Amino acid sequence: MEKAEGGLIIELASPTGFCFGVRRAIESLEKRIDECAARGEEVYSLGMPIHNPQEVERLCKKGLVVTDRIEDVPKGAWVFIRAHGAPPSVKSRLAERCGDRVIDATCPFVKNAQEKAALLSGEGYSLVVLGDPDHPEIQAIVGCAEGEVFVASSLEEVEKLAKRDKLGVISQTTQKEEFLAGAVGILARSARELRVFNTICGATTRRQDGVRKITGAVDGLIVVGGRNSANTAKLAEIARGAGCDAAWIEHAGELEEEWFAGKVKIGIAAGASTPDWLIDELKNALETSQMSRGMEGYDGRNGL
Repeated sequence: MEKAEGGLIIELASPTGFCFGVRRAIESLEKRIDECAARGEEVYSLGMPIHNPQEVERLCKKGLVVTDRIEDVPKGAWVFIRAHGAPPSVKSRLAERCGDRVIDATCPFVKNAQEKAALLSGEGYSLVVLGDPDHPEIQAIVGCAEGEVFVASSLEEVEKLAKRDKLGVISQTTQKEEFLAGAVGILARSARELRVFNTICGATTRRQDGVRKITGAVDGLIVVGGRNSANTAKLAEIARGAGCDAAWIEHAGELEEEWFAGKVKIGIAAGASTPDWLIDELKNALETSQMSRGMEGYDGRNGL
């Protein structure tokens, strides 16, 4: 717990910073970027390597090129498969185009979900994947399955699924445990045979638990992370569900002084793809501002 000069008490939820899968991906990517930059070569990423625009921008300034089209990757170029993974069909096309210059940085926990999807569908189960159908992780998981696949993003959608003899269930690695438990409860009433793999990442659960612990001890929570980050969205959702006033921002420059009115103890939580340097910038902005209790004396010129 830290006391800012202006009178705010700042408390960090635990854990913060990159999760294992993101750190592994970024370290691998940055090493390759530095090596290629020395030779005047570019490194390509098929889609954003992680869901944090500020960190991706930093990498692009060093020589990363982000594209959503395989056709835009030059033949023989170094190309990076994002931490969210890619369907086997995409990996095959990249291998044909770039050979052994494909860097697969899929998070090991995402790979586990992909393997479970292939296993269940291969054994004749209709597959239910709990998550956002538009998220690249879900699209990669679905691409690993054969046969019938349903993607459900809410319990209402789970309720609408027709009865099946054999159902297999997995989830997006950043899902909430409550959603998985609720979905399994519903499906257990309709399927003759139900097989479930809990593919939620343990780091995700610990980060969500950290937010649950801090919400009752602070006057407000700042959640810092990319707008397109599923796990960051869950942190803000959990905090607000607990009745905590949560501000979801990508960087310190998005803070609004009105939000601080009447607040003394401020919590900070960060998504799994939020780099330490963004968290440090936020802490420094709070600590060096002229804020006092109730925002008295704050003039809005300190990077907030």
